[in-house]
Amino acid sequence: MESLFTPVTVGRMKLDHRLAMAPMTRDRALPDGTPSALMPLYYAQRASLGLLITEGTQPSEDGQGYLLTPGVHTEAHVAGWRAVADAVHERGGHLYIQLMHVGRMSHPDNTPHHRQPVAPSAIAPGEQMFTATGMRDIPVPRALSTDEVRATVDDFRRAAALAVAAGADGVEIHGANGYLVHQFFAENANHRTDEYGGSVENRARFGVEVAAAVAAEIGADRVGFRISPGSPAGGLDEGDSGPRLYRRLVAELARLGLAYLHVLHLGDEELLREVRAAWPTALLVNRPGQPREALAADVDAGLADVVAVGARALANPDLVERLRTGAPLNEPDPATYYGGDARGYTDYPALG
Repeated sequence: MESLFTPVTVGRMKLDHRLAMAPMTRDRALPDGTPSALMPLYYAQRASLGLLITEGTQPSEDGQGYLLTPGVHTEAHVAGWRAVADAVHERGGHLYIQLMHVGRMSHPDNTPHHRQPVAPSAIAPGEQMFTATGMRDIPVPRALSTDEVRATVDDFRRAAALAVAAGADGVEIHGANGYLVHQFFAENANHRTDEYGGSVENRARFGVEVAAAVAAEIGADRVGFRISPGSPAGGLDEGDSGPRLYRRLVAELARLGLAYLHVLHLGDEELLREVRAAWPTALLVNRPGQPREALAADVDAGLADVVAVGARALANPDLVERLRTGAPLNEPDPATYYGGDARGYTDYPALG
């Protein structure tokens, strides 16, 4: 465990230890996507984790999929995030806002404009989504035109600029978990015939273009990128070409000099070793459900520079101190993960 408590540099940040808070949707924003009054406290409570990666934050109206998720594309959003960033900085932490366009993982009832979701191709995920009137089938999305794909790249660029204007230390591009960037990667969701579909090079292109545009806007050393190789989230199937696509993607992203790559690791150990060998800057690894006693294993093995922690950070605002001292951990309450008030959000007790 000692290796977790050694300093590390990630982009422009000099961190005192090798733990970070993974992004976790909490659905506590206001209906218009502005961060609520509870959110500065929630993140500030966890500032000792050093690097806090926020919940998925939509870069445009089309990017929203769920109720009460935050945005970063209006002046009100910027003001709300500024309060969050200030609160985190006051306690010595760093804030990266995760830019998440959900693509087809949306329902018109959950968006401000009530339009049909957009995606690489007009293929529904075959899943349901919670709305204000209960669970509803996710409809067939509308395929983005080539010009609209390029406009969506610009949405990410503009959102990154607003995130930095709000005081964030950087942004993480969400290329995982079944959302828009990941949908472009997947064989069963991307049937395009233009330059964004077909070969692994073409299916990786959108993610690379988003990363390049964001890096050009705010500086590559303020940009992270999250991937989840092999994840079936959102009904995706990457097919047999999945490992080849990630090798291509990582090689392209590596040329940009990003602050970090964040891997949601689901079991392909060979691919993780290949990614580690190919990635030139900081590598964050998040292994869901990893036992407490094994948290340092990837750092010890040289497979990760930083360990991203999810539910444990949610339930333990002072997680770093608890791990350092061997103190018992609070158990997270799944019933309060999404939506609601302070209960299960800002009321988890700290030591003492």
